[in-house]
Amino acid sequence: MNRRIAILGAGKIGEALISGLLSSGWRTQDEIVATARAEARLKALADAHGIETTSSNRDAVAGAGVVVIAVKPQDIEALLAELAGAVGPDQTVISIAAAIPTALIERQLEGVPVVRAMPNTPAAVHEGMAGIAAGSHAEERHMAEAEEVLSHLGRCVRVEEGYMDAVTAVSGSGPAYFALLAESMIEAGILLGLSREVSTELVVQTMLGTAKLLRDEGMHPVELREMVTSPGGTTIAAIRELEQAGVRAAFLNAIQAAMVRSKELAEGG
Repeated sequence: MNRRIAILGAGKIGEALISGLLSSGWRTQDEIVATARAEARLKALADAHGIETTSSNRDAVAGAGVVVIAVKPQDIEALLAELAGAVGPDQTVISIAAAIPTALIERQLEGVPVVRAMPNTPAAVHEGMAGIAAGSHAEERHMAEAEEVLSHLGRCVRVEEGYMDAVTAVSGSGPAYFALLAESMIEAGILLGLSREVSTELVVQTMLGTAKLLRDEGMHPVELREMVTSPGGTTIAAIRELEQAGVRAAFLNAIQAAMVRSKELAEGG
């Protein structure tokens, strides 16, 4: 097995992957190469992680078993043109370029197994969530390899590619929804007389603890909500206001709108 991993366009998510691969010991510094456009960025990556860096994507993919495409969507065409003929069927391509379908990559990199992934920003602290989908040439071993790579950013789930826009809407954009909720709750605490610092700590730790209960204890959201909601108490009074304001419907509509927009972007809209 070729252990070399090339990360093309190492921005925040790409660097988080580098950090995760190294901190877990799954890869060593001499098994990772990263690319970027700016020399300053290349130097920063090399200084921070001790890995090889280069501005040449063709040089980076030479001899790499796994190639991670982490460039911005608007840069994908230029990258694929540069990679044409340099990546082969014996390599696994993992694309985390948002809204880019595997078919587009496969047209330029013929016969190459491509796995499309949609990680989110908590990947930067190795608590991310990613959906992955197989391209037409990706087999079980390629999917398993992608899962193993992305496990160093958090967790991942497999879906059919047709559902990747839904993954984008729910999980890819999800941190923004939680940030908006946190912002609103912090402002409410300030309205009630708490300092910003105290209100922020209360809200952030509450969100973290709630997420851990749902994930680690396998609790259903309804079960947790009912556990906190006592008859005639403070929580039910608050939930009544939220339901009357149509918060649940607003979330459904917002996430559906995000999915529609993701489809438009995938189609070049």
